[in-house]
Amino acid sequence: MTPTHLPGRVAIPSLPEQTRTPPSPYALERFNTTPVDEVRQTLLTCLNSRRWADRIADHRPYPDTGSLLAASDEAAYDLTPRDLAQALAGETLPVLPEDAYSAAHTALSAASAAYEAKFGHAFIICLDGLSQAETLDHVLAGIRSRLANDPEEERVVAAEELRRLAKGRLVNALRGAGHGATSHNGAAPGISPHIPPH
Repeated sequence: MTPTHLPGRVAIPSLPEQTRTPPSPYALERFNTTPVDEVRQTLLTCLNSRRWADRIADHRPYPDTGSLLAASDEAAYDLTPRDLAQALAGETLPVLPEDAYSAAHTALSAASAAYEAKFGHAFIICLDGLSQAETLDHVLAGIRSRLANDPEEERVVAAEELRRLAKGRLVNALRGAGHGATSHNGAAPGISPHIPPH
């Protein structure tokens, strides 16, 4: 059975298990020395915000990974409502696990449709640290609880989830550049497709 796309739009970070191991210093060196246009393209795969990508790319070189991740956070906190809308529009459909039952599709489809109708953008949630078995329940609970938010409260929550997603994706991108890791589609996660071999 092939994986099924989730009905509705719920943004779930890919390869969350990879965030447990820090990227190598070599990966940061490559990030710091890669041409700026290539770095911006990579950063836009982490968060679809030109302002965020430009700020991080323009402040290179970073002395260590912690400094880069702190810059990612700071740039994410400074997103304007327009930047946030752009970033939310860039989120893509995740894939349900192969063993997901059809009731999960129905429940998530209804919940995410209600969320999108109320707030006008995709539901996003960072699931770093959760097992595959916990994912569906956590997403459903998140949508249902956040439907009670007013639009301004939800904008703040969504911005925080985007910040966490961007940070996890950036770590995965660095790891892919430093270790030659590959994702499920054969491409290195994030940064490595855009950076030529050293």
